[in-house]
Amino acid sequence: MGFLSPIYVLFFCFGVRVYCQYEAYRWDDDYDQEPNEDHDPEFQFHQNIEYGVPFYNNILGCAKECFCPTNFPTSMYCDNRKLKTIPIIPMHIQQLNLQFNDIEAVTANSFINATHLKEINLSHNKIKSQKIDYGVFAKLSNLQQLHLEHNNLEEFPFPLPKSLERLLLGYNEISTLPTNAMDGLVNVTMLDLCYNHLSDSMLKEKTLSKMEKLMQLNLCNNRLESMPLGLPSSLMYLSLENNSISSIPDNYFDKLPKLHALRISHNKLEDIPYDIFNLSNLIELNVGHNKLKQAFYIPRNLEHLYLQNNEIESINVTMICPSPDPVHHHHLTYLRVDQNKLKEPISSYIFFCFPRIHSIYYGEQRSTNGETIQLKTQVFRSYQEEEEEDDHDSQDNTLEGQEVSDEHYNSHYYEMQEWQDTI
Repeated sequence: MGFLSPIYVLFFCFGVRVYCQYEAYRWDDDYDQEPNEDHDPEFQFHQNIEYGVPFYNNILGCAKECFCPTNFPTSMYCDNRKLKTIPIIPMHIQQLNLQFNDIEAVTANSFINATHLKEINLSHNKIKSQKIDYGVFAKLSNLQQLHLEHNNLEEFPFPLPKSLERLLLGYNEISTLPTNAMDGLVNVTMLDLCYNHLSDSMLKEKTLSKMEKLMQLNLCNNRLESMPLGLPSSLMYLSLENNSISSIPDNYFDKLPKLHALRISHNKLEDIPYDIFNLSNLIELNVGHNKLKQAFYIPRNLEHLYLQNNEIESINVTMICPSPDPVHHHHLTYLRVDQNKLKEPISSYIFFCFPRIHSIYYGEQRSTNGETIQLKTQVFRSYQEEEEEDDHDSQDNTLEGQEVSDEHYNSHYYEMQEWQDTI
């Protein structure tokens, strides 16, 4: 014990010294129990700032006449503000809305800094062709969409940037096209020229052919007397309503293999080639409000056919469908034939040839004395044949439908019902 006593004393003294060191250290200096309101964190977070959104509105500003929302920093809204002039457009703006104003002129000074513009909407104003500074749009190398409908334009705007993809010029007074107006429009996919004063002489054979990417062309409500020539083969939608077109040349659509929809209602068509619409991709065809006296060949992929308001007295099913194909069915689902001179409904043989048809609208027909008559017709509606049920009574209830089914080329059968729908 004599030897161990000094050792015990040494360990005791060492332990007391260590304890005093930790006792003297103030843990609260590093880990405060309550936050200090006077202490500012290193990262300054402001609740009213949307992080990740460029501060365009604060740095580059917005025209005082307009509104530039913070959540759409590249858009400027100046619509419906009774503006008579176009304000100076900041450099960062990509979408410019100036519709529904009283603007009469488009000056280059307004767009001198607007190098990033992609879309301009100047519709519903009072702009005239002679008050558009030459080349004001052509300098906008990023412009993709230009709205100039509902103005007072007399000429097709020229020149325009090659970047343009959609050009809307409807509801103007355009009657002239510059010789090279379409030369640079190689990327335009949609051109709207409805409700203008265009005549056949304005649409020469090579006028539109250079628009190699054009998919939709609207020429409704103009002064055309013949089908426009030289249309690009890329065209998918063609609108020619409300003109004075009286005929369609043979093989006219041979160079338009991609055509999906053709609207040529409210014209003066009388006699057209029997297979003029034999297009493999045609889905919608509207030739209503013409002077057609007989139907024509219906292509296999056509789904909607409008023949209303013509002079048709009868429809020969073997003419519109000369050879039913039990394997590759015709796709026609809707047929409208009201306001013609039909004396009786179309033969039910039409459902052999067009098994997918679900409605034929007869409406009112015109008689020879000018009166209107309502055909007492029944409309067939096709649907998939249900599996026979084990219950004998259920089989009796469906017997009539099964008998009709046996006469068809496929497993469809048709239920007759009185026509009740109206268009």
